[in-house]
Amino acid sequence: WRNKPLFRRQGDVRFKSGMEASKLLIAEAHRRDSHEAEYIDSIASTMECLSPLFDRNPRYAFVAKQLMEPERFIQFRVAWMDDVGVVRLNRGFRIQYSSSLGPYQGPLHLGSHVNGGLIKALGFDNVFSNGLTGYDVGSSVGGSDFNPFDKSEAEVQRFCQSYMTELAKYVGPDIDDPTMGMGVAEKEMGYLFGQYKRINAKFTSGNVPFMNKKSSEVPGKAVVLFAKEMLKDINQSLMGKRCLIVGSGKTARAIAAKLLEYGAIPLTFSDESGHVYEPSGIDASKLRTISNIKTDRGATLGRYVISSTTAKFNEPSNIFDVPCDLCFSCGPIKSINADAVTQLADNGCMGVIEAGHKNVTLDARHALKSRGVMYAPHIVTLTGVNIVHAHKHDLTDATLESEVHRIYNDVKSAATEFNARGDLFAGGSMVGFLRVADAMLAHGAI
Repeated sequence: WRNKPLFRRQGDVRFKSGMEASKLLIAEAHRRDSHEAEYIDSIASTMECLSPLFDRNPRYAFVAKQLMEPERFIQFRVAWMDDVGVVRLNRGFRIQYSSSLGPYQGPLHLGSHVNGGLIKALGFDNVFSNGLTGYDVGSSVGGSDFNPFDKSEAEVQRFCQSYMTELAKYVGPDIDDPTMGMGVAEKEMGYLFGQYKRINAKFTSGNVPFMNKKSSEVPGKAVVLFAKEMLKDINQSLMGKRCLIVGSGKTARAIAAKLLEYGAIPLTFSDESGHVYEPSGIDASKLRTISNIKTDRGATLGRYVISSTTAKFNEPSNIFDVPCDLCFSCGPIKSINADAVTQLADNGCMGVIEAGHKNVTLDARHALKSRGVMYAPHIVTLTGVNIVHAHKHDLTDATLESEVHRIYNDVKSAATEFNARGDLFAGGSMVGFLRVADAMLAHGAI
């Protein structure tokens, strides 16, 4: 396979090493999709990790070339009427990236930042995230550039119904199962499922409702369990650890609740209005108050300071100036850059756990490595959704912990085998790729 041309455009192009194959694949992504910055970042960071696999088996480089192109990319118009009676337009997306391992499954994201390039990047990342779990599930991602946070409840419902009216042609039980993502919580999933049920007669799979909402708190719990496994490797625990939480959505609050169970101390939450900081920690009572505030659509954390005499709002001005032991990032995409890593490391942070999609930039990953800060990437930590879908109603806390332990050990072992000890991003990428690639090789040129 090393003697075969990887590309046959304007002359045969071959590679002599795995790193050279990676560079050729990254260059091809630049040539075809240079305008999609997020997608290029995903390709570049992943292909660099996979170069040892290409050295060991050059055939995998050809599979990676196939995997760079999604199976199907759907874009459509979403027309809906606002409360004033004006027709509004948004773009809807669904990328069905890979079905090599099984039916498509992946989140829906709503927000003004959502575009085709971002959806493609998230779909590519999701291939590895779903693959490394060991479950028979493919990869898909969808969403729209609709911002649900500045809309009324009626407007969100009308949008969701319009979006699902078109999306229903492409998703369904055992075909493509959308799950919760950025800007999509129980209410949005309820509106989407209600419209799907109105259109289609079949809306269950194995007596479990399609688009099951049971997974709302599991992703947050799984993130904390991955952090626990990571600390166990250095003979430490979560007990007493000061935890910086970036974000305040469902996952962020579930993380805080699980941290409290293990004796850790959540310090902060943040949203578009700023951040709240409790120097002595956020206990269960304070967490309930924050949850009640964030349950109201459009409500911001600024309201919390009225109910707390100890809370600091936007003080210090940068949330990363708060001294902490661990940082759980559930905020917007690219919310942690190299400068943020420098601030965290200078303040004594020993680990960054990515609890949101693509929160940590490529430069930040390099900075984390150079500063010796532990890093748990989203392709590993956000596998809680897959766990709950695989076990359905039988999922218990013990089963969740056991599955997280299994996945973490698989990732850690792969990283060690390919001389990347402690690099969970490299290990997760390798485990996910190997499972998907072996299935693709069995299927031929598809």
